[in-house]
Amino acid sequence: MKQKSKLSTVNKILSVILVLVVIATAVVIYKYPVITEQASTDASNTSNEDVSVLETPFTADTYAGIEFKSLEDVAAYYNAAYDKTKAQTREYLDGDGNTCVWYTMLGEENLQVTNIMIEGKSNSMINGLVPTVVGSLYSKGLNGLTPCANRDPNLDVDINNESLKTSRLVADDILDASIKDNNDGTITMIIQPKAVNMSTKGMDAQGHLFSTLGDIASTVESISILEWESGTTQENCKVDYRGGTATVTIDTKTGLITTADYHMEAHIAVSHATIKVIKDKSATLLVTYDVHFPASDKYLMDTKQCKVK
Repeated sequence: MKQKSKLSTVNKILSVILVLVVIATAVVIYKYPVITEQASTDASNTSNEDVSVLETPFTADTYAGIEFKSLEDVAAYYNAAYDKTKAQTREYLDGDGNTCVWYTMLGEENLQVTNIMIEGKSNSMINGLVPTVVGSLYSKGLNGLTPCANRDPNLDVDINNESLKTSRLVADDILDASIKDNNDGTITMIIQPKAVNMSTKGMDAQGHLFSTLGDIASTVESISILEWESGTTQENCKVDYRGGTATVTIDTKTGLITTADYHMEAHIAVSHATIKVIKDKSATLLVTYDVHFPASDKYLMDTKQCKVK
């Protein structure tokens, strides 16, 4: 139940943003053209190619005594550390004083919406409005290592009600990876998965690393005032997951993940959108979803009024 509630909240945010972006087109074109700026020429905003964002590409070598010959070795070592870490639980006290058994490694979430472009241009009004909307609708959650549906291992399941307690990452999911020996008995792995459109948590290359949103077509179609000048929802609404990375530090002695940062990027593009007199407009935006592990005691209390027992 909690999984469905969280997903519907995020999809609600996307629905509101999509409507805002299209409506803002009318403001830009008909009322406030002077506050429109040309789109950035930064390659990160304009390129749709699935390319590595890592500073150092994968190099076969031995790191902290661990040999990595290929991306198969990277996936295998990550999976072993992920599974061992996610198998650990401990007791917490919730806001009502009840004892709960949750994952030991819980994360701090942060969702942002940026790079909003309407007809290839930015608008200061909508750029200022969207963060406010996101802030009012989005409440930070508390879950285990991504992809994850809950802090309670018994509720951590995918859309088919199958467990997400173990990693599903395979070598073919990985676009690039890098490994660093920290010279303290730990290594840091950075893994970039291959791009996926409309990724689903636990079901594809992006969903094997991140808590992706799934197919939002039905959510978009539920926006009663939004129509398409031509084509279908699937053709006109793209959610391209690319450029995200998982940065994980692993203790080579214990085989456990000590810290991790999952940075997911969802590049949303809408075309041929029509709302009443606003016809055949396009818009793009970037949704970033960051989760840092482990969560601080303050974050536990602020988000769920809970603490370690």
